[in-house]
Amino acid sequence: MNRVRFADALGLELTEVKVFQTGEDPSIPLHVLSRLSINSDLWYSNLHLEFTMQCLVPDFQQPADCMDFSSRLQEQQVCLERVTSSDLGLSGTIQVRNVAFEKRVSVRYTFNQWQSLHEVCARWHRSIPEKNGQDQVDVFTFFLPVPPFLLQLCSLVQFAARYQVNGQEYWDNNRGKNYTLTCRTHPLKMPRECEESWIHFI
Repeated sequence: MNRVRFADALGLELTEVKVFQTGEDPSIPLHVLSRLSINSDLWYSNLHLEFTMQCLVPDFQQPADCMDFSSRLQEQQVCLERVTSSDLGLSGTIQVRNVAFEKRVSVRYTFNQWQSLHEVCARWHRSIPEKNGQDQVDVFTFFLPVPPFLLQLCSLVQFAARYQVNGQEYWDNNRGKNYTLTCRTHPLKMPRECEESWIHFI
């Protein structure tokens, strides 16, 4: 008796099999379809492919690159260091003054101008020893999941960092303006030889 093995594009085992009935179309996320379309264009073209992708772009300078970063941290006790975006969401780092061992750092964020909000806990990453008379600093990392269907042009993600220690609460909300990222188009050029890696990226 012959056995049939199903595998995905990377040769990995399929963990789930879905049987569709006649007339029942599979539901494929739009962000997956767009990548399949791009790969198809690469396959049939001998030229480099130019296209645009939608991504979240910070409307602020990365705090760690600002001249007043250290003074802001001393003043607020907590300060966003930097944030980056990807297809899956936002990743970032936060610095807090090591006031006490027990502490909680989190990020409060919204997709709809604070009509509703979400909050995720940040995780301790490393400590920076004290120097120049300044207290030791702890660095925390965080990740904000952003569903692909929310990546519409001009849509916003806003957030602020929260630091709880010794019964006190401190915030870094970008001087009252909140940290805001806007969804914008970003031009990309992909060489023909990258087609295989693009399949794996899907």
